[in-house]
Amino acid sequence: MVGFVITTNHKPQTTNLIMATHVTATKTNWWNGGKSPFNLEYGKLMMWYFLMSDAFTFGAFLISYGTIRFSQNTWADPNVVFNAFPGAGHTNLPLAFVSVMTFILIISSVTMVLAVHAGHNNDKKGVTKWIIWTIVGGLAFLSCQAWEWHHLITGEHAVLAGNHLEVVGQTTQVNPWGRLVHDAQALTQALNNTPHEELVKLVGIHNHEMSHEALLKLPDSQLKGMIDLAELHVRETGPIAFGGFFYGITGFHGFHVFSGVCINIVMLIMTQKNVFANRGHYLMIEKAGLYWHFVDLVWVFVFLCFYLI
Repeated sequence: MVGFVITTNHKPQTTNLIMATHVTATKTNWWNGGKSPFNLEYGKLMMWYFLMSDAFTFGAFLISYGTIRFSQNTWADPNVVFNAFPGAGHTNLPLAFVSVMTFILIISSVTMVLAVHAGHNNDKKGVTKWIIWTIVGGLAFLSCQAWEWHHLITGEHAVLAGNHLEVVGQTTQVNPWGRLVHDAQALTQALNNTPHEELVKLVGIHNHEMSHEALLKLPDSQLKGMIDLAELHVRETGPIAFGGFFYGITGFHGFHVFSGVCINIVMLIMTQKNVFANRGHYLMIEKAGLYWHFVDLVWVFVFLCFYLI
């Protein structure tokens, strides 16, 4: 109740104005059956938010790559770039090694599912076993990626660089995967303009019987006679952007795999110390599983963009 007093110069008069305010609180029932869908654990919700933002980051990278990729007249052929396999020498095995990498990552996703399932059953031994196998899978994938990068960077590929030939690897500065050069006259002229050191490298691509030091002592005329231009498959240099995008995006994904391995190692230590057993649940394993599955899913799109298209 609120009272007001009104006075005038002629006749004092007090007036009480009674204002009644009624507030009715109404409870709205948003859910009438089963377990409420809004009852989501805070940590899991934050993990979903993080994964969503990370998906935007990967999406931006891949869209940028696609924009540059399809704006070029030529691009690196994945069947040529990724045709090597450890221990297979110069055998042409297109996409064989990256298929092994993908298989390893998929299997690690399966073991992560089994670890989460064991956690739902409060099975400490099962969680430990499958987390270990997931870590092994992640480390195996990173090892494969390290070999692939090393092979590309230190690779020996003959390219036509201006008026001479060079031997280069795939870096962020040079792309040896341009068009094949079929002009025999241009190749012969370029060979004649090639410096001694590059001639030694050209011979060394297929000649593994003589050491690099022994080849350095040979005269240019003899080195040129040892080079079969048709066997070298000389190419023009390709768009430089390929190297930057490939190492940048696959490296960014590799960093996520490494982070996932570190997270799983922490989960393994916490499991061994009965942290989750004392809590009565293994919810943290499920959160780590969400991250690991996201990393596996992103690889599908990376694989599609770089190795298949």
